[in-house]
Amino acid sequence: MQRLRGMSRVVKISGVAAALLVAAIVATSLAGNGGGGAPRTLPAARNFALRELGHPGRKVTLAAFAGRPVIVNFFASWCTPCKLETPTLARFYRESGGRTAVIGVDSNDETGPALRFVHSAGVRYPVGVDPLPAATTISYGVLALPQTFFLNARHRIVKRIFGAVTMKELSAGVALMDKGWPGASSAASATGQDPG
Repeated sequence: MQRLRGMSRVVKISGVAAALLVAAIVATSLAGNGGGGAPRTLPAARNFALRELGHPGRKVTLAAFAGRPVIVNFFASWCTPCKLETPTLARFYRESGGRTAVIGVDSNDETGPALRFVHSAGVRYPVGVDPLPAATTISYGVLALPQTFFLNARHRIVKRIFGAVTMKELSAGVALMDKGWPGASSAASATGQDPG
């Protein structure tokens, strides 16, 4: 993973505090009731509204996917591991026929290189632009790229991947986020997973 470039000391300190808070929430929720059962509460994903990459008049919002599971991927064109991961995520999205919702968040990047990067990777899902101070990226506790969040239909975080995500991890994450969702069978069948 690569750390976000050009962040001021204050932004970095704020980011560390946010990351610690998110880590504490995740650790608490994963601890469950102490009996090894399912977690009591999954952490809620923060809503965001970002300018769409390549379409300055349009917005990419998490709220637009209300009631639907979604994968949120934080990346940048300058991030070396992202160069391996983004084509994989783009292929996963294409192979699911768009049944699995994906949002890319291009963090702390320049428009020209970002557009060239997503086009060469074959990205067809919406990509929001999160320029410095990368408020959305920081609000998710992301200090290094790439990172991927799997949200269920209530937009609660069911899984988080640090570093480049694989096809196997994408399929496993979709199976988790689909549990209990009425459209689970169609989304899971696109990935070859049993919705459980």
